[in-house]
Amino acid sequence: MKYIQNTNKDIKKMLNEIGVDSFDSLVKSIPDEIRFKDSFNIGEALSEYELILETSKLKNNNLLCFMGNGIYDHYVPSVVDFISSRSEFYTSYTPYQAEVSQGTLQYLYEFQSMIASLAGMEVSNASLYDGASSLAEACSMAINISKKKTILLSSTINSKYIDVVKTYLSNRGVNIYLIPDDNSYTSIKEIEKYNLSDIACIVIQSPNNYGLIENWSKWSDKIKSETLLIGVSDPMVLPIIKSPGECGVDIYCGEGQSLGNYMNLGGPVLGLIATNRKYVRKMPGRIIGKTEDLDGKEGYVLTLQAREQHIRRDKANSNICTNQSLLALRSTIYMSLFGDSGLRKVAELCFSKAQYTARKISELDGFSILNNDFNFVKEFVVLTEFSAKKIISEAKKEGIGLSCIGDKDDKLLIAVTEKRTKDEIDKLISFLNRQSIDL
Repeated sequence: MKYIQNTNKDIKKMLNEIGVDSFDSLVKSIPDEIRFKDSFNIGEALSEYELILETSKLKNNNLLCFMGNGIYDHYVPSVVDFISSRSEFYTSYTPYQAEVSQGTLQYLYEFQSMIASLAGMEVSNASLYDGASSLAEACSMAINISKKKTILLSSTINSKYIDVVKTYLSNRGVNIYLIPDDNSYTSIKEIEKYNLSDIACIVIQSPNNYGLIENWSKWSDKIKSETLLIGVSDPMVLPIIKSPGECGVDIYCGEGQSLGNYMNLGGPVLGLIATNRKYVRKMPGRIIGKTEDLDGKEGYVLTLQAREQHIRRDKANSNICTNQSLLALRSTIYMSLFGDSGLRKVAELCFSKAQYTARKISELDGFSILNNDFNFVKEFVVLTEFSAKKIISEAKKEGIGLSCIGDKDDKLLIAVTEKRTKDEIDKLISFLNRQSIDL
């Protein structure tokens, strides 16, 4: 028996110990809109084999994937699977202690070095949990650096990231304000109403939630040294845009799934964070360093791990106690294989294929590109005169995966990676063209 259900007696004992009369009372603080209802709609119980057959139908790769919004269908070379699945990597214990193997420390050091290089920053840590928690940790880091309690988030940041930041900081007395957008770009005029000397940080995502490239340099010039600038970005686009560090960003964070990791139905994934040397002691998680022993032999060490288990709680920067070692390893292998020129080539392929797709869609009746703006790398928003949800439903029947964005039923969010062939893109175009006729 693989799953042992709690009995009613077990549940009652636990509730009595906690001091509540029912499970509903325990979870009443969770908003209704995100709380599971009475039925999970998962059908009757299945045998193990039946369950495997059923779940295999749910895999992302059963659909021709044009979905994005933070998780992307990039090609993962077989050698990434081969090396990362070696037993010394795949079954290794998450490194807490100083006696962790030199091999693990070395690949994490190389991971840090490559992420810092991509971001144009001086230091990176050994990864965090995901892109959303990385942003929340970056905001917490800015609060610890500045000793201020107000942050400004662009409203064009991924909405899930915003939710996580609010949850993270909900009990720290932090004021969180959203900067409105102006034609799908963060409105820089809106910050004039704030006294920047009271702001811990301003957060700008580029490409933003609509796939559009924001201008970090403009924000850096505007705020100068009055507050910290946090830049959120997909690392896969960094090879062909001006890096966060070059633009004056103080802290970079992002989602590293696109670097050698599968979509995995949305997880597990890994978070990225990088900054400049002067803020290194405020960085969450762990940082690997390189040194020499008494004999002059090169070695790797767990240099910094300033968290609450190791120091006084009121001095801790974070309660992050681990990192995504295996996924960071996969990213390290992936980046090592491609190198600077290879990563740039992947980004350029995404750009050219996404631009081709968008221009073809813009020629169809009933479809247009948001703001007629082609300032994107691999993801863009399509406005439609028809029901976006109905289009997504019909697309699924033909093996095409699409997603929507926004509160209104009139926007498709389409991501095109280097994996999509011309035939696959043309299949999408043909499908949308039929929708304009049928709907």
